[in-house]
Amino acid sequence: MLFCFWIPKTWLAFLALFVLAKIAFSVSLVVYDSMLVDVTSEEEMDMVSSKGYAYGYIGSCIPFVISLGIILMYEKIGLTFPTAMFIAFALNALWWIGCTLPLIKAYKQKYSIEPETHVVKHTFSRLASTLTSISKHKKAFLFLLSFFFYIDGVYTIIDMATAYGTSLGLNQTSLLLALLMTQIIAFPAAIGFGILSKKYSAGTLIKAGILAYLCIAVYALFLVNTTQFWILAAAVGLFQGGIQALSRSYFAKLIPENSSGEYFGIFDICGKGASFLGTMIIGVVTQVTGMQNLAVGCLAVLFLIGLFLFSKVEKMPDDEFE
Repeated sequence: MLFCFWIPKTWLAFLALFVLAKIAFSVSLVVYDSMLVDVTSEEEMDMVSSKGYAYGYIGSCIPFVISLGIILMYEKIGLTFPTAMFIAFALNALWWIGCTLPLIKAYKQKYSIEPETHVVKHTFSRLASTLTSISKHKKAFLFLLSFFFYIDGVYTIIDMATAYGTSLGLNQTSLLLALLMTQIIAFPAAIGFGILSKKYSAGTLIKAGILAYLCIAVYALFLVNTTQFWILAAAVGLFQGGIQALSRSYFAKLIPENSSGEYFGIFDICGKGASFLGTMIIGVVTQVTGMQNLAVGCLAVLFLIGLFLFSKVEKMPDDEFE
């Protein structure tokens, strides 16, 4: 679909294509996350998950930087803007294809359920069974509830960063550079969380990440200039990869390996599907008060709820799945 992003001439056509691409991307994440149980052992799961996010962050910087250079300097290199956009989207599409080929060649599925004749019927039957099962297993269910709240805050901060930076006076180029900096910082930080998981439990590190994001939300209350925004972006980079990676591996240890696809489907719904709550908080508070920094600060409520629920999760015994 990336090859097609340069084609739409109206915002509505672009929006429709973007929605389709977003759906395809979200579905791919379900499959990708569920692979974790197949490619490593439980002992190495935290480190492997952290490396996955780390390499993803630093790898994405390569096509991003090249595309940014082409778009910002299209006149100097003798291109029209539409041509520059086409090259940028084509480059990113080729990057995705190139990175997928080694995975297709090397990945071997260890855990699976025997395929059924009626695939569609079986899929919905398995989904209903998984929803029923997870509601009966208190630790996994409460973790998903906790994850719903704290990861909503994380994704809202990531998604709303450009709008917040614009309100503080950053131009488009500065915003893109701030996002790039966040990605670069996230690379060693995510690996750092993986190394720390050898000494500390994933639960302890997740709680540290939630507390850090709570402090980031409170810090946002006092932002008044662009320098402080850059500090905020750097702080986000330090913790976003770690909290995402360890949440994934923590959940993978709670669920049955043979049903990882179904359970990670619910996991990703609670993640990507939950981001409406934080966005709604930002929108309502901004409209009522006219203060976007106060709106971002209100996300602290999500982290407080997430931290409270996750603390309960840590005290519970592991579930026994049939």
